[in-house]
Amino acid sequence: MIVRDQPSSLQLFFVMQGSIIPKVFAKILSIALLSATILIVDLYLVQLPHFSIAAMSVFGVALSLFLGFRNNAAYDRWWEARKLWGSMIADVRNLGRETLIFIGDGQDRDQILSYAVVFSHLHRGYLRDVDVRSEIGLWIAEVDVATLAAKKNPAEAALGKIATQIRQLAERDAVSSFGQMTLSQTLSSLARAQAGCERIVTTPLPYVYSLLVRRTTYLYCWLLPFALIETTNLFTPVFVAVVAYVFFGLQAVTNELEQPFHNVQNGLPLDAMCRTIEISVSEAIGRAALDPIVAKDFVLT
Repeated sequence: MIVRDQPSSLQLFFVMQGSIIPKVFAKILSIALLSATILIVDLYLVQLPHFSIAAMSVFGVALSLFLGFRNNAAYDRWWEARKLWGSMIADVRNLGRETLIFIGDGQDRDQILSYAVVFSHLHRGYLRDVDVRSEIGLWIAEVDVATLAAKKNPAEAALGKIATQIRQLAERDAVSSFGQMTLSQTLSSLARAQAGCERIVTTPLPYVYSLLVRRTTYLYCWLLPFALIETTNLFTPVFVAVVAYVFFGLQAVTNELEQPFHNVQNGLPLDAMCRTIEISVSEAIGRAALDPIVAKDFVLT
């Protein structure tokens, strides 16, 4: 995720960090060269058909609506993912307070909160398809790391370990019935957030809709020079390039926001949020806390 102040008016046109231009530059250049070729052919070789600018405007408005709808749908996925991870952070902090109230300081509480940290890392590993065994090895025994890693859903297995320990405490009358209910509700909230993230990562935007928008964008940019030649003349490639930047740029931004858990510039900073959970748990159990992860070159991972 890009973390930086808004650039000044002068810097605005030169800032590349976080810009979508590098990803769409080849497309913009190809559209501009195509426009220049059409212009040269029309001026010096043979007159090509000219379209009505009004007709292309209607086409452009329809395309803008399609792109806007898809962009809003992608941003909703990104924002929902951020809220789900925010609720997970809050639930882990609540778990720390609730275990202090209903269980008290001791090894049992430390183990429950350690598995809460393990859960967050395993969930991150699933969402990004990365190996997190080195991170969870700092919180639980190596044999337990191997046991969790062998599960089909390791994050769910970590929550199961917490539930098992709470049941064992209840069997020893070490936690009250009200405490069991409260802790169970917090675990359920963590599980709901996990399921919400899994729903997002396994359900992309409909492919057929994305395909329609991409095809329409290319067709519009290819036909636009035929409508601008009469009015913009030699500046046709410039105007077409600007339009291509807007449409292809929106398309590229949407592609990143659609998958909020990917480790890209505009993805969610899952590493930093897991570190936030680690810090909260470390301070709750009296363990030396690591420093927060900070942005490097304005990028927070």
